[in-house]
Amino acid sequence: MTTLENLTEHLVLERSAQDLLFREARTANAFTDEPVTDEQVQAIYDLVKWAPTSFNQQPLRVKLIRSEGARARLVEHMWDNNKQKTASAPLVAVLAADDDFHENLPTQFPFFPEAKDAFFGDPTVRAESATLNTALQVAYFILGVRAAGLAAGPMSGFDAEKVAAEFFPGGKHRALVVVNIGRPGENAWWGRLPRLEYDEVFSTE
Repeated sequence: MTTLENLTEHLVLERSAQDLLFREARTANAFTDEPVTDEQVQAIYDLVKWAPTSFNQQPLRVKLIRSEGARARLVEHMWDNNKQKTASAPLVAVLAADDDFHENLPTQFPFFPEAKDAFFGDPTVRAESATLNTALQVAYFILGVRAAGLAAGPMSGFDAEKVAAEFFPGGKHRALVVVNIGRPGENAWWGRLPRLEYDEVFSTE
């Protein structure tokens, strides 16, 4: 019989790190008052920036919400229960996609600098690619938060257009996810929800 113990033998990452990043990690709904420092955020980014994207695209743009005024403006555009969670988290980050990411491709993908125009000159194609690769970077960011010993509370329940207009004026950035960040507080977790089993996801030909 396949068990967790013999499955972990096939992974190089230590069991404690596996649990920290995946098995024991949850979406946090409550946090302590302990602040999240700029140095912690910088360390998170310095780790996750190395994760892969297509053409080495780096469309992720992040707005850290620290001031009371900015927090109030963001909370106004959150939905329902997300308002209180966002109002009380030690740090909130708005993660957005930069639809002009291709301007950086000549330096970020120097093997083929012409990719900027050859593949991403069409705004529709560029927006689709920005959405996909920003989503990848969002996932890496959440894992980075966990790697720092913090908890993440990612949310998509907000008025994305108004948040983008408020914090990324100019129309070139689309807000995708709002992430609350901090040390988990009392009753931070909901119960672990089930996942699909291997045979429900994988098939072989």
